[in-house]
Amino acid sequence: MKILGIELSSCLRSVAVYDNLSGESSAVRDIGIKSTSVFGMISKVLEQAGIGPEQIQQIAVGLGPGSYTGIRIAISAAQGWGLARDVKLKGISSVECMAAGAWREGRRGDVYFAVDAQRREFYLEGYVLDDDGWRVSSKLALVGTSCIEQLMRNGCRVLGPGLKEFFADTEEFYPDAETLAKLASKSGEFMAAEELKPIYLRPTAFIKAPPPRFSG
Repeated sequence: MKILGIELSSCLRSVAVYDNLSGESSAVRDIGIKSTSVFGMISKVLEQAGIGPEQIQQIAVGLGPGSYTGIRIAISAAQGWGLARDVKLKGISSVECMAAGAWREGRRGDVYFAVDAQRREFYLEGYVLDDDGWRVSSKLALVGTSCIEQLMRNGCRVLGPGLKEFFADTEEFYPDAETLAKLASKSGEFMAAEELKPIYLRPTAFIKAPPPRFSG
């Protein structure tokens, strides 16, 4: 099965094609939101892989948390593709994608992954990485900067996209579409297009507009 991975939740955007039968993969990475369009990136990775869009059988999408705009673009691209062609869809946490990527690099032990949530808050999820794989040790939560600082004082490893901007002793680490596609190949559970939604822990805030005023 040829799987297209789309991961746009961070500033390091990526798309990838992975063939789970041959084990071959191709990837295109791009920094920044206003550079190459996601469809331009997809066209490029399909060309690298030497296949046409009709050969894609599954699409894996990084659902964040992270850049809400990037995640929505990724979801919209997958949903549009799903309407045009008969492909299976799967949404995967971008934090789990980082955990899987760290595990594939050979990292082991307790690791925390943090993602900027704006307003001096961060999405934080803890994992245990061992020779058998990775598992969640603390569920995804919104935390303040003091929580990250305390973890580092306790000697914990904290990884994530763009963290150096906030904490000097953390390590930059990014979710990647190639890892995302490989993750998707391990599970047979798929989603309907409308079920693809960003992972977002904050309740949406609506401000009620005041009633209109009429003169006269």
